[in-house]
Amino acid sequence: MLNTAVLVLNRNFQPIHVTSVKRAISLLYQGVARALDEQYRQYDFADWAQLAAASADDSIGSVSRRFRVPRVLVLTAFEKLPRTRVRFSRINIYARDEDTCQYCGAQRRRADLNLDHVVPRSQGGRTCWENVVCSCIGCNLKKGGRTPEQAGMRLLRTPVRPKWTPLFRNAAKPQAYREWLPFLNLTDASYWNVELKDD
Repeated sequence: MLNTAVLVLNRNFQPIHVTSVKRAISLLYQGVARALDEQYRQYDFADWAQLAAASADDSIGSVSRRFRVPRVLVLTAFEKLPRTRVRFSRINIYARDEDTCQYCGAQRRRADLNLDHVVPRSQGGRTCWENVVCSCIGCNLKKGGRTPEQAGMRLLRTPVRPKWTPLFRNAAKPQAYREWLPFLNLTDASYWNVELKDD
């Protein structure tokens, strides 16, 4: 339980990181962050420790009591969204394409997928986000050194450079919790970040 994931938001409720429960409890205890409940109320460590654990599955125990595991933390002082970009790597391409062949749509284990240049390198194709996709071995062999049009194949989605999200940072462990959803969808996040005006 101590190594499961917690979403960390900056003071403006923008997601900036995913950390472990162990680190989240430490941040909460130090006063660097506050825990959010389902109604988006903020709690410091002492107040959070007083809340009853929702279930034994989502709690940790001490000698004297059980604590709810916070799934979302808000940092008390950090406002700046870090400038970062998603690294162009095999694991991030698999995460972007959701371990799915971009030609036939079959979802496979990563060991059964490979990467394909949409425009082959032999025809001047570059090795970049916009030209590399996941493909199953069968589709890759069928396509060979041709473009999808030349091979009579169609891409399911146009490959693009993904925008950074905390889940993408931890693409090896894409575990998300329902408490995270309002903060990961940009439309929902903007609801929480808009400045309210006094009429």
